Amino acid sequence: MSLASQRAGLSRLPLRAAAFVVLTCVAILGVSGWREWAARDAVLKGAETEMANVARSLTQHAEDSLDLLDSGVVGVVSRLEMDGTGPSTIAKLGKVLEARKTAVARIHSLAIIDDQGNWLTSPGTIASTLSDDTFFRHHQLSPKRDAYVGHPVKSVLDGQSVVTLSRRFNKPDGSFGGVVLATISAGYLSHFYEQFEIGRNSSVALVHGDGLIIARNPNNERFVGRSVADAPLFRDPSLQRPSGAYRFKSPLDGAQRVSFFKRSGRYPLLVLATVDQDELLAPWRAAAISRMLYVVALVMLIAIIGAVLVRQLQRGQRMAAALVEKEAHFRLLAEGSSDMVTRIGLDERLRYVSPSSNRVVGWRPNQLIGTDALAGIHPEDRPHVQAIVDAMKRGDMDEARLTYRNVHRQKSEVWLESTMRVTRKDNGTVDGVVAISRDITEQKNLETRLETLAIEDSLTGLANRRRFDERLKEEWARAYRDRSSLGLLMIDVDHFKSYNDEYGHPAGDACLRVVAKVIAAEVQRTGDLAARYGGEEFAMLLPNTDAAGCARVGERIRSAVHDAGLVHASNPAACVTLSVGGAACRPAFERTAGTDSLVEAADQALYAAKDGGRDRLMMSGEVTTLLPKASGQ
Repeated sequence: MSLASQRAGLSRLPLRAAAFVVLTCVAILGVSGWREWAARDAVLKGAETEMANVARSLTQHAEDSLDLLDSGVVGVVSRLEMDGTGPSTIAKLGKVLEARKTAVARIHSLAIIDDQGNWLTSPGTIASTLSDDTFFRHHQLSPKRDAYVGHPVKSVLDGQSVVTLSRRFNKPDGSFGGVVLATISAGYLSHFYEQFEIGRNSSVALVHGDGLIIARNPNNERFVGRSVADAPLFRDPSLQRPSGAYRFKSPLDGAQRVSFFKRSGRYPLLVLATVDQDELLAPWRAAAISRMLYVVALVMLIAIIGAVLVRQLQRGQRMAAALVEKEAHFRLLAEGSSDMVTRIGLDERLRYVSPSSNRVVGWRPNQLIGTDALAGIHPEDRPHVQAIVDAMKRGDMDEARLTYRNVHRQKSEVWLESTMRVTRKDNGTVDGVVAISRDITEQKNLETRLETLAIEDSLTGLANRRRFDERLKEEWARAYRDRSSLGLLMIDVDHFKSYNDEYGHPAGDACLRVVAKVIAAEVQRTGDLAARYGGEEFAMLLPNTDAAGCARVGERIRSAVHDAGLVHASNPAACVTLSVGGAACRPAFERTAGTDSLVEAADQALYAAKDGGRDRLMMSGEVTTLLPKASGQ
């Protein structure tokens, strides 16, 4: 057996014992907690069932009460539409209404109103009773003949809250004739709800469909007329069903409640029967605490015995570990190296990290051990590194060398070069990877700088001729594919030789740098390129730009240099000026032409600008007109 496998076997023993103890304790607590929670849920479910029975019974009672009112109203409507609203008919109906009100206790009042809103029955019956005429306006504006259940209103006669039920009656010609109105007292409904003993802090409420409370027990007068339209019961789409259980924090008294709601199928009414959740769960809570105390005591006893067992196993492990410490030689070599040495397990976690990690990546070994070995690698480089590691874990390759970017604790990132080699068990199976990594950031920076120097003009900082030629070919090919335009400006400093002769080469270099800065300021898109073409001549490549756009850019550059006012006594303008030649073409339509044709067209335009007196912009025509030979003409 290898040393690594011996140590792994020793380290797993106390872990397994500790895991067994922990799992046992967790299982006991979990099962006990689950049983208590199931008991709690059963109590709540039982309460919901009881509330459901109450809600259904009270919904039936509310519908029956309104049906009783409506039956009387329907009869009066029928009589009025047959006999009219003459004094004799009204007198007879008034007696009938008064007799019906006296005979049925739940009826608070009955009345007839004509089409002008005048009370046709005795004023003492209704005129001084209701202070709301919403029902009248509803029937006056709506031709529907259905019963209308109104909002709870205050009775002026006796101060009680009442609910209205009304129907429209028509004149013989079908026009609006008036309203027959019946009311039922909210106090009657609240008193009826007192018969249901469902808990000390329980409540029953009858609510209008738009959220106004019609009647409630207890505290009926305190809550009648209050709106609960903002409650989830009226806003939550999942609760807009005929009936269901509903747990909520009451906006009326702040108590957490278990309830059941039932919506009427015939009237805009909802009955909500609730019970205080804390009161409901109090007996269960007391019993659950008592039972859980016994369970916790048992778990603590098991945990203490398990802790003693694990400690004894750890002590034996430490003694056995002293016999298998033959890895010291490897550690000595690794820790003396300036390169970072790491060992990666099959789970891709770092098993060992040498002290040089602090210098290479800025982290101490104890901060890295146990972490993901590939965690710090740049996201763009990680797939390649991951593929190499996966291949080595499978045994497809034994050794690999790769370069990648990695996060550094103090710096933003560093370049690392890692040499990786697999390690194997005695039976030949792969058990991990050893990586030796070194920082090659300075080398990478030098390579980058050399690449920059190869394509950059040292005096002006613009692209050099080599870079310009490469980009011209690339943009020509792209414009050909996209069937877009490609523009080019050739720019030359006027009378530059005389400027050098008059002011010296240092001043000439400074002049070129100023011109380069003006040209570079016009590079506003990713594809644009400003380059020093040679000597005092510059070029600007403008992808996806037609002749007009090319001319605008060239004119801005010429004007900016002229306005800079660099003194040049030998120049007729008394300052440094530019001659600019521009050309634009669409490569897709110039199949036989090439990049040289565009450069030659712009160059010819530049010479035309010089011949025309300098300090000006000249644009070439289409490449085909300038170069008939290149276009096949």
